[in-house]
Amino acid sequence: MKIAGRFLVIVRLLTRPGNYKVSPRFSVHVHPRITSAVCERERNISHPSSTCMAAENNLDTEVLIIGAGPTGLVLALWLKRLGVHVRIFDKASAPGTTSRALAVQARTLEFYGQLGFADELVRLGRWAIGGTIWSKGRRAAHIDFKEMGSGISPYPYALIFPQDQHERLLIDRLSQLGAFVERGKELLELEECDDRVRVKIRNSDGTEEICTTAYLAGCDGARSIIRKQLNIGFPGGTYEHLFYVADVEATGETLNGGLNIVFEQADFLVVFPLKDDGQVRFIGTVRDTSVGEDNLSWASVDQGIITDLRTDVERVNWFSTYRVHHRVADHFRKGRSFLLGDAAHIHSPVGGQGMNTGIGDAVNLAWKLAAVLRGKAKVEVLESYELERIAFARRLVATTDRAFTTVTSGSPLARLMRLRIVPLVAALLFSSRRLRRLLFCTISQVGVNYRHSTLSRGRTGAVHAGDRLPWVKQATHDANGDNFAPLQSLNWQLHVYGSATPQLCSLSAGWNLPMHVFPWNAEMKQKGLERDAIYLVRPDGYIAVAAGPNESETLETYLAEIMLSVDNAKTSLPGHESSSHSEAR
Repeated sequence: MKIAGRFLVIVRLLTRPGNYKVSPRFSVHVHPRITSAVCERERNISHPSSTCMAAENNLDTEVLIIGAGPTGLVLALWLKRLGVHVRIFDKASAPGTTSRALAVQARTLEFYGQLGFADELVRLGRWAIGGTIWSKGRRAAHIDFKEMGSGISPYPYALIFPQDQHERLLIDRLSQLGAFVERGKELLELEECDDRVRVKIRNSDGTEEICTTAYLAGCDGARSIIRKQLNIGFPGGTYEHLFYVADVEATGETLNGGLNIVFEQADFLVVFPLKDDGQVRFIGTVRDTSVGEDNLSWASVDQGIITDLRTDVERVNWFSTYRVHHRVADHFRKGRSFLLGDAAHIHSPVGGQGMNTGIGDAVNLAWKLAAVLRGKAKVEVLESYELERIAFARRLVATTDRAFTTVTSGSPLARLMRLRIVPLVAALLFSSRRLRRLLFCTISQVGVNYRHSTLSRGRTGAVHAGDRLPWVKQATHDANGDNFAPLQSLNWQLHVYGSATPQLCSLSAGWNLPMHVFPWNAEMKQKGLERDAIYLVRPDGYIAVAAGPNESETLETYLAEIMLSVDNAKTSLPGHESSSHSEAR
């Protein structure tokens, strides 16, 4: 029980705090049902306000993104949805063709739900519905993932979806918005001058060009040239072991449709299911590097651990080796330049957190940049990006470092933990519904909060400002009406669960701030929401203000301090018409 208690403490540490068309008139939405608020299809020229702003200030773009991995692509998508002029450069001549990151966590799927394509991703991927822990060739424990997140998120699972396919989907979505990755462009130098960043770019043909931008986003990976140019430290270390990843076609007992975690005396292996039956990914350690790291192949891998699992590898489709690092940049921002994803933080692959954390960075920064560029928020809002994201990154790296050290160390204590204690404790933890749900909130990142942010004010009941908006599955009289549907607008909005006061309605009208009033029900109470309370929800789905029903002045003070104006726009997703909300019956 002491070990289980310590494990619980680690889990808790990980989640502890740390379109702008002017609407013609204000409207309050009372929801017997909700139809999706969505954004129109656009080309680069479809937002004259953004194009003109860049032209009037003699800029090539408003936001220049360096790096077209998932982090950079999501940043570009979110900004384009908000009408920001974006360019995205990548040094590579083509998208990646190997499946690096695999896990897409629930919080990422919720963000994609706001962008309108989460269901497509779910259809293309494979649910991670369970797992088996093996110890010395025997099944030691089985873990059922299926019900872990039930009622917490509309996506109560992790999704297996290879990164190369993931990137292609994001690129396709970005092209629908009229933006395209500009390839073969390498950043050489950058210089900030007053109201812009000036960067020197080398093209694939060797020619050079100068590009000016209001803001620069470094999504250029662990060896980020932007981070180096900004002289931002990247402290941390590198694990001693060399690791391999192999996508294979195989048969045997580990091809059971679930995750397999294998512990041996001096080795460990993780087997991930891929979309197609008969295909899995192996991630393990290479203990014998005598032939030299550059000459390693599948034949260099100790086959004993795989044989003990009664698994036969018939074909190796991809094999690569890599070193694992754990580092967090000293800062995520310097002036008009920002670091996101692996450029800001790298850590072990434990828990499938890396790519998802980078996507969280992108969503956090995108709406803030858009608000400042459009004069809707004070420039100080940008300071909250580092404050909110660096705290989470540091906790994540520290926690995954402890876990990774346990599963890879050759010490007698680590072997005891791997072979005896971890399988036992895992079985105990997953037998408790409460602990399963806590683990889901941790791994899925739905438990990430910004309670200590300068943008978070107040608390009502169990819900704090800075928390992710609790998901209410049945928020309306419509069978499919949840409270996440209005978040597809990517705008600031008020939520009231019960009824709104006349004072709040008046304030909402004065700020042109959409208000969504949901009929009170028992599920809302269960989720910690307070009846008739005021919740100001940020564009990324986190609560900015949580106040009592008669505390409208708290909201007004906040808006006056943080925002210059709101001016939310009604928009629609590509291929859909804009829709209005009907009045309550």
